[in-house]
Amino acid sequence: MVIKVKSITLWRREVENRPGALAETLEPLARGGADLQVVMGYRQPGGEDRAILELYPGSGKKATTAARAAGLSASTIPTLLVEGDNRPGIGHAMARAIADAGINTSFLVAQTIGRKFSAVFGFETEADAKTAAALIKKTKPPAKK
Repeated sequence: MVIKVKSITLWRREVENRPGALAETLEPLARGGADLQVVMGYRQPGGEDRAILELYPGSGKKATTAARAAGLSASTIPTLLVEGDNRPGIGHAMARAIADAGINTSFLVAQTIGRKFSAVFGFETEADAKTAAALIKKTKPPAKK
């Protein structure tokens, strides 16, 4: 089982929490041909009228130009995009490896589609992200019983 780990830059924007804010933000990205690989949106904690949109439009000049046109700014949170074959226990194995190294995650968003999983991990420092990337690449799920 191969686990792919890639360091990515999330692009972020604070918006008014109202119908249409997400669609309006995504429009310039769609027009610019950005291939969105990650999109997250959530209400600002403690402020019902504000929301945060974060996304990964891919890399390269086309993606960067489209993200800026959408009013997004590059996030400073060191972030990893992790993809691989889904197996029972793989999430726990990655979390245990990171925890055993004394690394705290800033955030995690994960999902499974079919037989594949995708996860986005945020870390407090670039050093933590680099160490975590190496550990995640070596992660093996528990043996089947």
